[in-house]
Amino acid sequence: MAVSELWAVSMVLAAFAGGAFGAAIGALPSFALTGVVVVVGELYDLVRRTTDASLGAVDITGAIGFGVVFGPHVAFGGGAAAAAYAAKRGYLDIEFDYHPAKEVTQGLGTKPDVLLVGGLFGIFGYWVATLSATIGLPTDPVALGVVVSALTHRLVFGYSLIGAVPGRLFDMSPFERGESRGEARADGGLVGAESTADSSSGGDDRLAVEPWLPYQYRWPNVVVLGTVVGILGAYIAYVTGSAFLAFGLCVVSLVFVNAGVPKIPVTHHMALPASTAVVASVDAPLSSLTPVAIASAVPLSEAVLLGAVFGALGGVLGEVAQRVFYAHADTHLDPPAASIVATSFVIATLALVGVLPSAAWVPLP
Repeated sequence: MAVSELWAVSMVLAAFAGGAFGAAIGALPSFALTGVVVVVGELYDLVRRTTDASLGAVDITGAIGFGVVFGPHVAFGGGAAAAAYAAKRGYLDIEFDYHPAKEVTQGLGTKPDVLLVGGLFGIFGYWVATLSATIGLPTDPVALGVVVSALTHRLVFGYSLIGAVPGRLFDMSPFERGESRGEARADGGLVGAESTADSSSGGDDRLAVEPWLPYQYRWPNVVVLGTVVGILGAYIAYVTGSAFLAFGLCVVSLVFVNAGVPKIPVTHHMALPASTAVVASVDAPLSSLTPVAIASAVPLSEAVLLGAVFGALGGVLGEVAQRVFYAHADTHLDPPAASIVATSFVIATLALVGVLPSAAWVPLP
């Protein structure tokens, strides 16, 4: 993608619309739609690559699912930024246990200023991802756009980047004790940069530590879950040749999270590196990769083992990200996106040093 596309009016307008749409319907609902588009796109591409059907090469996944409308760096990032802005303005009258800026499961309605913020951050996320891919940063440009957008909206709207002193970042025990911010401050730690006098912050009654998923933060649980999902992602990639189908299916499952079904794990950051590692084990262009080519290059037993390792890695790095960037902070910085930035960098590095035959879809310098 050329740098000139950064300023193409049509692309900027589409990114603005995607970010505003993400704000209107909510960051997480927009991401669930991303999953639907990715699943449809990957199934379409699977038929195109494995049959004689005269289908045109329409990149549904890349152009729409990861593109300037439904791409997470646009719609999800715009929605998360709009939630941070709306919370700062006191627009969010909601029942939510955490800081209201972290509530990304609900739509924000039609306030023009909220949609404007979503649209502007949609453009910003599009620019970050486009520049990353253009200069060949060896990581997922879409996930990088999500993370950089979240850090930026924290700076723009006056929130703390981290929210805790470094020595307390990995400490989840205040949550387990049900400790409030007032109690934590009396104990000498865990005071965020944002004043608790701000009515939008929840004040001293707010939990001192707010884990991203209260049922998915213990290290052994995350490792086992990542291993299981990694095997699943590797198997799906092995039998379909798709690096993104398992990811899309896991994202679609977020519909249940958004609906409030209890204890649904979030797993797309485990499935994606597992599937990608399997596909990267084959020295062939992603557009022409077939299950036959994968089977001839790597045994299924090795593929699922590779997937298990990368799935567990994705889970662990997601937990690291939530403890550093989410649990003590005031807005939503997506732990899975941060994990995908890291795991895609690992895969690219392994390809650059010759351990893997390719980096699959991850850009290389």
